[in-house]
Amino acid sequence: MSAVLEDIAARIRALLPTQADWSVRLVDDYEQHLHVWRSVSQPPAWQQRRGAFISCNENGSLAYAATSDLTDTGLRLAYARARQLARQLQARQLFPCPAGIGPRQHGHYKTTVKQPWASREFRDLSDWLQRLNSSLHQHQAIVDWSAALTWRHTDMLLIGPDAMVKQAFDFISPHLSASACRHNETQTRSFGYDHAAQAGLEHLDKLDLDNAATRIGTEAVELLDADDCPDTCCDLLLMPGQMILQIHESIGHPLELDRILGDERNYAGSSFVSFDMFGHYQYGSELLNVVFDPHHPGELASYAFDDSGSVARREYLIRDGILTRPLGSAMSQQRAGLAGVANARSSGWNRPPIDRMANINIEPGNQSLADMISGIEYGVLMDTNRSWSIDDRRNKFQFGCEYGRMIVAGELRGLVKNPNYRGISASFWRNLHAVGNAETFAVHGVHTCGKGEPNQALHAGHAAPACVFKNIAVFGGD
Repeated sequence: MSAVLEDIAARIRALLPTQADWSVRLVDDYEQHLHVWRSVSQPPAWQQRRGAFISCNENGSLAYAATSDLTDTGLRLAYARARQLARQLQARQLFPCPAGIGPRQHGHYKTTVKQPWASREFRDLSDWLQRLNSSLHQHQAIVDWSAALTWRHTDMLLIGPDAMVKQAFDFISPHLSASACRHNETQTRSFGYDHAAQAGLEHLDKLDLDNAATRIGTEAVELLDADDCPDTCCDLLLMPGQMILQIHESIGHPLELDRILGDERNYAGSSFVSFDMFGHYQYGSELLNVVFDPHHPGELASYAFDDSGSVARREYLIRDGILTRPLGSAMSQQRAGLAGVANARSSGWNRPPIDRMANINIEPGNQSLADMISGIEYGVLMDTNRSWSIDDRRNKFQFGCEYGRMIVAGELRGLVKNPNYRGISASFWRNLHAVGNAETFAVHGVHTCGKGEPNQALHAGHAAPACVFKNIAVFGGD
């Protein structure tokens, strides 16, 4: 934990009244980004973000103020501003804030790191990215190629009059991309961006990026000669690299309770899910089991406490296809009268925590990848998202992938380019026909999920096995 934050926390305890209802979230965030583009090392980027977010509850009226001035004077002014706003807004509060807005207990969390970022010399990492960049560019048809690596470390202290939560996070995010072009056609293959993890540099060894670079460069060129994906209705086999977006858009966002309450309607939209669906609505086939799992090792959004201090526990959102629980934090739970999860999350020191998906995972089934393929008479395998479109109620969607393979008579056949599919969230998951076993299960995530006004771009973790869906509309780029 940052010694600077520990010192600030001690001063806050001395500055703020012990009998008042307040909480302070301190964040110290470092990020470094290395990038090699078209064999040229780009200037390394480094940034630090440090500040305090102070919340104050005055007789059920909640307000907050954020500051990067962490002197005693700056902290006093921010607290006074939050308290003043809470009093001014008391007559306009839409619902009362319950007492006790700070953490209710002491606790801590820290990412497991076996190989810290500082254990490798900058030059070694830069040379390694150069080698990856060269592996991407092995054919004259490759016109754009890139290798990048981002490390981020975040220390967070959540302080209340009677308790304190300490959490420290390390994130590693690699990215490889190769684009091939011939005549008027371009095809791109990528790897790594969705493979980010809470971990140290040891995570890179698991990904085998040297071989991945060679493979995606080769596949980008091969896609130029591939047939276009057919326009038909058939079975669809989604690999984990595409399942992450399917989970994110058509399960994660629709189940966020503030959307259902209408808070996000003006910006990020609402949801086709309503309050009366929980406990009985058939969201998917009986094979669908979805969990909110904030303790999955190495997943992007693992934590012990959310940003309001609620203890994070694993909970089923969908069990045997039945919708059981929304993604609603303590405040939304009180408003809706529904049990939720610990998912009040913020993107930084100057943003309030709101209902956000965290680690949303599909539990594995019992079929191997070979079993799933052999059970398909005619279908398409798709992997790695390329494009997405979904309506503001997170219902009707259309997604495109980088990579496709035909499946005919139970056998994997030729490559197809520009594979796309469309569906409706309210019925798509009921077409879930087969769920892959633990050998097909993979942990992925997204970095830039946007929500809230002002906008908050935040990471979310998604883990899933390969899955087969019946009678899905697929189509190509033409």
